[in-house]
Amino acid sequence: MTDLRDAPAIGLGMPRLRRIAGRLADLPVAGEKRVLLAAPRGYCAGVDRAVVAVEKALEHYGAPVYVRKQIVHNVHVVDQLEAQGAVFVEEVDEVPSGAHIVFSAHGVSPAVVDAAADRGLLAIDATCPLVTKVHREAVRFARDDYEILLIGHEGHEEVEGTAGEAPDHVTLVTSPEAVDDLVVADPDKVVWLSQTTLSVDETMETVRRLRERFPKLQDPPSDDICYATQNRQVAIKKVAQDADLVIVVGSANSSNSVRLVEVALEYGAKAAYRVDYAHEIQQAWLDGVVTVGVTSGASVPEVLVDEVLEELSGAGYGAVQEVKTAEEDLMFSLPKELRKDLAGTTDPRALGGRRP
Repeated sequence: MTDLRDAPAIGLGMPRLRRIAGRLADLPVAGEKRVLLAAPRGYCAGVDRAVVAVEKALEHYGAPVYVRKQIVHNVHVVDQLEAQGAVFVEEVDEVPSGAHIVFSAHGVSPAVVDAAADRGLLAIDATCPLVTKVHREAVRFARDDYEILLIGHEGHEEVEGTAGEAPDHVTLVTSPEAVDDLVVADPDKVVWLSQTTLSVDETMETVRRLRERFPKLQDPPSDDICYATQNRQVAIKKVAQDADLVIVVGSANSSNSVRLVEVALEYGAKAAYRVDYAHEIQQAWLDGVVTVGVTSGASVPEVLVDEVLEELSGAGYGAVQEVKTAEEDLMFSLPKELRKDLAGTTDPRALGGRRP
């Protein structure tokens, strides 16, 4: 389990969702039913930091606290934070002057930062530090007059934020197939960067094709795809080899959750589906299924996985084996405005570090 929070009890683990007893039938199959539970799964350090930032902002300043876009891409998390007093907006011009606003884990462009300042908003930056790293790379390579080939999904907030750091230098590359149509000003001065939540395999295929076309293509100083995205993909690859069905808990707009479904299918799962909640599991998915693999995207609280396991247990899949491929104990520091509580005491996780 990858729940990194050391903070006091957080509301997002509750309430549990009501399970309808007997909704899924326990039908016979040709073998002993079981669940392979992937680990790592669920919250990464960047998501944990961002969600805690909103909660602490509400504690510090009271409701409402405004959040530009979804703080993380998970409908349950957003709903729970709204219940606590967070108000989610699309753009900063929807926020009353002088109010507190939190920038989401996916990051924002300098234009958004400037627009918030122009309105006198008190901004708290909850951008994942790994996304911030990519932003800084874009600034540096643009300063050195490189053309930046940014691998990512058009319209994704992270891509918009990174491209906004150097709009005159960034060209978006949406897939390996898109490489064939690229035109660059100087093939000798190109570098690739990527969205942090992509499929590792597809990204490397895109880079391979880019290098075939542009032999002098430079790499980023370090891998842009985040450690948590990679770890979750490695874990589901191992699970998928033995799974008749894989269930990925995560929202439709969560890039890393959607990728987990694709990776599961690519690495041997006979079927794979994404759900936000356990009640979305369909009886037909379980027909003839002996082994169910379960995992969750990096913005999913563990309570939602627990609900899926409970639902599957009612259908006879009560034996759960965890398949662990990595340990995660990283904690990122909180935004500087939130490192002390109202009494001036420094939060124990304020500067990040390693989870005990």
